Amino acid sequence: MIHFQSACLLTAIATTAVCSNIASAPASAQTPVAYVYVSNNPNNSSTNEIHAFAATASGKLTPVTGSPFAHDVTSMAVNGKYLFGSTRNGIYVTSMAIEPNGALRWTASNDIVRYNQGDCGSSGPLFLDHTGASLYSLEFDGNNCSNNAYQSFAVNKYSGKLQNRGSGASGEWFYLPATFIGNNVYAYTAVCLSNMYWEIAGFKRSSNGLLSQINISVKNPRPKAGDFWCPSQAAADPTNHVAITFQGVTQNGFTPDGPARLATFTASAAGNLTTTNTLANMPATSVGSVNDIKMSPSGKLLAVGGTAGLQVFHFNGASPITHDTGLLTTKPIDQFFWDNANHLYAISRSAGKLYVFSVTPTSATQATGSPYTIAHPQSIIVQPKTR
Repeated sequence: MIHFQSACLLTAIATTAVCSNIASAPASAQTPVAYVYVSNNPNNSSTNEIHAFAATASGKLTPVTGSPFAHDVTSMAVNGKYLFGSTRNGIYVTSMAIEPNGALRWTASNDIVRYNQGDCGSSGPLFLDHTGASLYSLEFDGNNCSNNAYQSFAVNKYSGKLQNRGSGASGEWFYLPATFIGNNVYAYTAVCLSNMYWEIAGFKRSSNGLLSQINISVKNPRPKAGDFWCPSQAAADPTNHVAITFQGVTQNGFTPDGPARLATFTASAAGNLTTTNTLANMPATSVGSVNDIKMSPSGKLLAVGGTAGLQVFHFNGASPITHDTGLLTTKPIDQFFWDNANHLYAISRSAGKLYVFSVTPTSATQATGSPYTIAHPQSIIVQPKTR
């Protein structure tokens, strides 16, 4: 794997460093296939900002005019028209209009804390339904100042303001966004805490967007003798399948036993999950502790990232997942997203890097100019421009 390095340039904000391998040509020079947004904490700064890039068909990035944008946010989500960001203080979700050139324009600040009983909630990870009409915020201590909760909001398509729909899903272990299957009704999350506590939870979206937890049955593959499974991440394909990572854990010592593995489940009409996978055909990952998994828009590829790097697998619906690539990078990878033009964008917080890979079912290469250096990246989100 070739890694491109270059000296860094200082932006107009002197505390922010971005590598000079990011071309200075205007984003309009080529029609972008996606806009890429990275929230980061500049050196010696007490507030975050958002770097915005236009991606070409080759995966090369150019800064969007006006970037970086002074929005003090962490987690982000996009629906084609707006970018939503959880503010670093946990009180607000900011709505920003995405201009035709990818620039961001503030439109509304939505007070999240006041929607929570006791005003103890703190806005965390954000995600949307497939239509972009409903936004969900994982509120830490959002349920009676105790359990974490998925707060549901309707998005006003004209102003970007959020209308509270309430919270019908809470749990002390929830900490990740949920993932919707193709019908946009059922969503799932997997949780593994301290190699001791685990849960695979199911949710149902009502017609007004409220997300509520439902009782589902899940029959996991049989683990190795003396182990139990600790599922930690979930990603749905465009139909009714869900990929879930499983870490084998020893029953006696509560320690990891071997690498994390991947299983695929099929969701029934009632939202229950079943699998035909076995320990023998669940592929092992090489990424260390898993931090994130994401399904490609086609549903044919599954990216897995963790403390030891990033790799891609073939996703085969209800059939077992199969190996595709080795490690695309050995740097720790924290979060990533696909566009609709076969690109995968990933950040490494510890390395301060933004990676771009061109990935198809038959090839995987690092895009020219990648990786890019960004000071203390926090979160990434991608707004595709093609289908």
